[in-house]
Amino acid sequence: MKKSDIHFTVELDNQNIPEKIYWDATDNPNEGLSDTRAIAIALWDQYHNSTLKIDLWTKEMEVIDMKRFLIEIMSGIADTAINATGDKRMANDIENTCRVLSKRLDEEIKEQQKQQ
Repeated sequence: MKKSDIHFTVELDNQNIPEKIYWDATDNPNEGLSDTRAIAIALWDQYHNSTLKIDLWTKEMEVIDMKRFLIEIMSGIADTAINATGDKRMANDIENTCRVLSKRLDEEIKEQQKQQ
């Protein structure tokens, strides 16, 4: 049986706020640790029938990038809904929400550019 490991290293400031996040994985195409500004991990806890989440982001993560990150996570969940459950209606509802949020984000970006 093949084994794959994923490792995260988080450097915290004195208030336990992430300053740096690094990750590495057995199948990581990059050599050694890679840095990132945000991670979102969700696990299904079968014992409590609930989801456990870990969401971390660094101080350098831009708000616009965080919003884009969240939209892309949701879009990925739509793909998972089709692949794992075959529920196209649920996937379409999630994708429609992503389209609305993406349009809103594009408008926000344009408004910020006007102000600069």
